[in-house]
Amino acid sequence: MLFMLIRRVLLGGVTVCIVSLIIFAGVEMLPGDACTQFLGEYQADEEFLAQCRKDLDLNRPSIDRFAEWTQGAITGDLGLAADGTTKISTIVGDRLKNSLLLAFCAMAVGIPLALLLGVVSGLWRDRLPDIIASTLAIFAMTIPEFVSATLLILVLSVWLGWLPGIVLTSAAAPASEFFPEILLPVIVLSFVMCAHIMRMVRSSVIDVMASDYVQMATLKGVPYWQMVFRHALPNALLPAINVVALTIAWLLGGVVVIEVVFNYPGLGRLMIDSISDRNLPVVQSIALIVASVYVCVNLAADLLTMIANPKLRTMYMRK
Repeated sequence: MLFMLIRRVLLGGVTVCIVSLIIFAGVEMLPGDACTQFLGEYQADEEFLAQCRKDLDLNRPSIDRFAEWTQGAITGDLGLAADGTTKISTIVGDRLKNSLLLAFCAMAVGIPLALLLGVVSGLWRDRLPDIIASTLAIFAMTIPEFVSATLLILVLSVWLGWLPGIVLTSAAAPASEFFPEILLPVIVLSFVMCAHIMRMVRSSVIDVMASDYVQMATLKGVPYWQMVFRHALPNALLPAINVVALTIAWLLGGVVVIEVVFNYPGLGRLMIDSISDRNLPVVQSIALIVASVYVCVNLAADLLTMIANPKLRTMYMRK
């Protein structure tokens, strides 16, 4: 078990390094740099551009700048933004807090609802509750996020006027000031994440209910609901742990479209703005944070699955 944990941590570290290198190389391949963005690609004089690149260390070899940034990131120092004065930790801190707020609100709504609908659909397969829930889940998975977000803005904000259509609160504002502006993004994210988890739970419940030990328990006269809650559901919900983990990681770093549509000041929106401004250090830092979140959440999900599943726990202990 310890060897498995060490191996996963090392593999996760390698993954984070590869992701950071790919992001760095991709931004470096784009035309222009931070100085041409700040001074203007066509208006800036070559002398001013040269001085700007010297001040920002952009005239150094790319591999040297990447190595220096990596050494600082390992020690927790993300360095300075492309302007050479602003700390990246200051820029990213507020945006990370906002992304965490959005993710936790969406998880608090979406995950319990997805588990409940998945269990109900699995137990009442091909009946009215299953048909309604499965139809809604298919719509949620097939409709692009920006389409569902735009429709909700049109209906709930423009037509009915119930909720704000976009977020106007500044990134540095406390969490309480984001309500009720955050409600529409939470509804969209909950709708999407609920569909994926619900389908996974439904399939797992159907498989478990058709298994031999459940059929044997039924033949032995075990009460139906006792058999469901004590034997079927604990095993049916185990496969959903990894799906929930991936969904959480996606919520913390991958909701770029939602943040752009609703003008939400989170990590995804900051990533888009930083790419436009050629603010490479900030882009690298966000990529590092998102990759680290994916690695940590998936590692936690694997460990939780192993602890909850006696067969996996015994297998790793033997190894």
